[in-house]
Amino acid sequence: MTSSDTAAPQLSIVVLGTCDTKLSELLYLRSQILSHAEDASVTLIDVGKSLVSDPAISIPQDELVKRYGPSTAPDLSTISRNQVGHTMTECATACLQDLYSKSAIHGVTSIGGSGGTSLTSAAMRQALPFLVPKLSVSTMASGDTAPFVGESDITLMYSIVDIAGSNRILNGVLDNAAGGIVGMARAYQKRQLLQGSTDSPQVDNATKEKKQQRIGITMFGVTTPCVDTIRHHLTSTIPCEVYVFHATGHGGRAMERLITSGGLDAVIDLTTTEIADEIVGGVMSAGPHRLEAGLKAGIPQIISVGACDIVNFGPKSTVPQKFVDERRKLYEHNSSVTLVRTSKDESRRIGRFIGEKITNFCKMPELVNVVIPTGGISPLSMSGEVYEDREADGVLFGTIEKGLHETDVQVVRDERNVNDKGFAVDVAKRLVRLLEVQDKLGGSNSY
Repeated sequence: MTSSDTAAPQLSIVVLGTCDTKLSELLYLRSQILSHAEDASVTLIDVGKSLVSDPAISIPQDELVKRYGPSTAPDLSTISRNQVGHTMTECATACLQDLYSKSAIHGVTSIGGSGGTSLTSAAMRQALPFLVPKLSVSTMASGDTAPFVGESDITLMYSIVDIAGSNRILNGVLDNAAGGIVGMARAYQKRQLLQGSTDSPQVDNATKEKKQQRIGITMFGVTTPCVDTIRHHLTSTIPCEVYVFHATGHGGRAMERLITSGGLDAVIDLTTTEIADEIVGGVMSAGPHRLEAGLKAGIPQIISVGACDIVNFGPKSTVPQKFVDERRKLYEHNSSVTLVRTSKDESRRIGRFIGEKITNFCKMPELVNVVIPTGGISPLSMSGEVYEDREADGVLFGTIEKGLHETDVQVVRDERNVNDKGFAVDVAKRLVRLLEVQDKLGGSNSY
């Protein structure tokens, strides 16, 4: 062990689980963590329904509820399993927040079936910022993981077999998980030591370079050329760090979570296709609050309509029958994603959504521009392409303009298509000008 290793603070790892149903498995995971990192401190937190006594449990269930539960915490033995889950999620979330505030967490891991994974993943998502290592061993990791991961950076590991008892397969999975969380925690701890504080974007104001802008951009495969050009122009023009978010629903949520927590200084919301999925019923919606975070924050922002001509579904066989019956244009993007072209009515509703969000939530209209590439909002809707529909696009553009007519937000029509290099460079330049406006207004992100 080197001198730098001995000088480092103790590695702190939290293990979450329901000790009344999975004590032996949790103890094995704990022992394997210690076998990979003898110097580690492992905090085992019991989030089970029934009280269990074991010297290895750092925070027993009754202590967790007493210290972190509501003042009128219910008797867990008298309420339903679902209610227990809600109560213990609240307690575990508060406990993790407390430990994180004391710099007592370098990584968190958990094991569970559907109930345990739901509880522990919710606590991780709600309590801990991005980049704090989070690893969940779950029987649910091979199915629909959206309810567990959401827009967070939780890593899921499939348990292969049920988490019940001891066998070669489960023990191997748990040993891999122990090695994984130790490795992730050491990497996180090393960054902390180098930077002097957490490297999480949303709390990194104290350590980031004073004049470096943190800029978020939304992107889809069909808008990648535009985003790449914007990114290269920005990074070669101003001191900045660019975060690109894949507009798959969770990408938009992740970006808005970062905005809300102060982790972004400006946004180019080029690819707002998640709104189309929200309006039409696609599988990549970011929810009904899309666009609100940046507008409420009052940060410089460019909003466009990239890929608002398409709605996303899974394989072709999963597209709702109504779209087939209406003879809508379907396009197989790949074997896993099928696209549906938005109609005039849907385009009107998308435009209304955008206009209403900006009108109702825009804190600093002088820092917001809406830019509309009328030559094509995706390669599929350009002249001569499969989704070309000038009427539908015209309804979208006109609805946005009408909705913002009485605001101070600048709306610009550009005859080029979304992936035109000149269009992309002009979008980047617009954001730079908005940053300059913010600086003149006395903003805190001058460069």
